[in-house]
Amino acid sequence: MIASEAVVVFSPEEEFSPLTGSSSQLTERARNVARGFLKVLVPDGGPEAEAVLLVVSELVTNAVRHGGGLTDFGLRAGEGTVTVVVQDASRRLPRLLPFDPTRPGGFGWPLVHKLAVDVQVSVGPGGKTVSAVLPLPY
Repeated sequence: MIASEAVVVFSPEEEFSPLTGSSSQLTERARNVARGFLKVLVPDGGPEAEAVLLVVSELVTNAVRHGGGLTDFGLRAGEGTVTVVVQDASRRLPRLLPFDPTRPGGFGWPLVHKLAVDVQVSVGPGGKTVSAVLPLPY
């Protein structure tokens, strides 16, 4: 069994200030850290590990594009689960958009809900925190 312990990937220098970098740069940094984290838990990878990487990509990208910037990111191993935690600078809640084939995007938030067994959003004075719990048998 692995102890439930948070691994903080990014931490802001100033409270609630967004981390700098383009969406693709921050997303790739977060995915690289998640890959290392997952390599310890499930060295052979698998579809569950790929699902965690996909959720990391979607949540970090959404924080940068729609949330006023990424302010923190972390991963936590639980008993048979991994929790992805992303904080951004916006207090605005994510929302599901109706499907529109003429509009690009809009697939990330529904995908996170499909892959995760639990998704929570909490709003604080400096923005919001999105936590997604995914199954990860190890």
